[in-house]
Amino acid sequence: MSTPSNPAAPTATAAPAAPTGSASAPGSASARSVLPSVPVTVAELELEHPEVLRRPGRGAVFTPAGRVLALVRHHGRPLGLVTGEPAADGAPGTATGPYRALVDAAARELDPDHRPGPPAPAPADGPPLTVVVCTHDRTDLLPRSLDALLAGSYRHTEVVVVDNAPSDRATETLCRQRYPDRVRYLYEPVPGLARARNRGLAVARGEICAFADDDLLIDPDWAAALVDGFRTDPRAGCVTGLVLPAELDTRAQLALEHYCGYAKGFTARSWSLRDPSEDPLFPFATGRLGTGANMAFRTDLLRAIGGFDPATSTGTPARGGEDLLAFLRILIAGHTVVYRPDALVWHPHRRSMEALSTQVFGFGVGFGAYLTAAVRHQPELLAALLARVPRGVRQTLRRGTPAGGRRDPLMAHLGRLELLGLLYGPLCYLRSVRRQRRADTAPRP
Repeated sequence: MSTPSNPAAPTATAAPAAPTGSASAPGSASARSVLPSVPVTVAELELEHPEVLRRPGRGAVFTPAGRVLALVRHHGRPLGLVTGEPAADGAPGTATGPYRALVDAAARELDPDHRPGPPAPAPADGPPLTVVVCTHDRTDLLPRSLDALLAGSYRHTEVVVVDNAPSDRATETLCRQRYPDRVRYLYEPVPGLARARNRGLAVARGEICAFADDDLLIDPDWAAALVDGFRTDPRAGCVTGLVLPAELDTRAQLALEHYCGYAKGFTARSWSLRDPSEDPLFPFATGRLGTGANMAFRTDLLRAIGGFDPATSTGTPARGGEDLLAFLRILIAGHTVVYRPDALVWHPHRRSMEALSTQVFGFGVGFGAYLTAAVRHQPELLAALLARVPRGVRQTLRRGTPAGGRRDPLMAHLGRLELLGLLYGPLCYLRSVRRQRRADTAPRP
């Protein structure tokens, strides 16, 4: 997966029908006060049924112990995040029930004037959608994502699993035995997430092609929300969605959310080159438009721009960036990128500090590789990019620090790691280009 956010983001135009809330994205400045500093239980709270909490992904009802970070929903739509601790007294289902602190926080912090009504049912005549799930030796996690996709509310969905350079045939066996005639299985022998995504794109039958990671908890209305993003904006070439942490059990998981996080807030937005932007890094800072774990494209358009650059992404020396490059090329082609917070998935973050350090360094490498690839594909961008580099470096070094606040040592360490990776990114991309050329000329099994 590519870097979740960039040093800065383009100015966004808000969609008027979008729900908003003061507690927005975990990685945004407005939500850092919402994020706890110690491990918490992540849950979902539906305001229509405030007497219960559910596990992420509209999972089972459960009773958490200790402090809770809750996604607040209204008629299923996500409003924002609140924190609180269940009360030891009070009868469930009453105003003094065990989760009254969360309900009170939602009433206090989330704007009631923007609470949406029930979502419209998925249209019976909606455009066909292909969902590509790329995987590598994760048969323990993959069924969770596939089961959710197949049970989703949008019925015009084709699911394609791309098995990327597997070590055995376990994923193929899983797909053929557990999902016969329900999932299309493809094999891609060359390592690289972009390679796998292009393999799925090549056979996609849907008018829209969406991509999801193999370890996600996927909301039942995810696909319907992505499709609706295209239906409501004819200029949309890409629609992205909300990614929230599936758990915050360790210091490393909390640190990632405080440093950057994958979420982009609870307000629907759109970006295009037609709209003026005051952001000095526009249009290069595409990480705030979305992330590769949760994105969809018009299939013909994505094919027309060449799909994903195989010299970027996880599984190559570049470590990422294919999603960011695709967003940029959609903008340059004259189309709009739309963000829909109701297209929701939950992502399990890495649990150890060692894995977090490796991941953040990879974010920097991937971002540097993306910028190099952008100039390789569009050389006329070089001058504009070089003019923006100093400001981007400064913002990277300040990431994770509240405005006017002191620099946390861990956030400073992660910032240095990301910047170091950013410096390595161009070299890693060039190495990856050479590797891809060799792969293209080698015999395929």
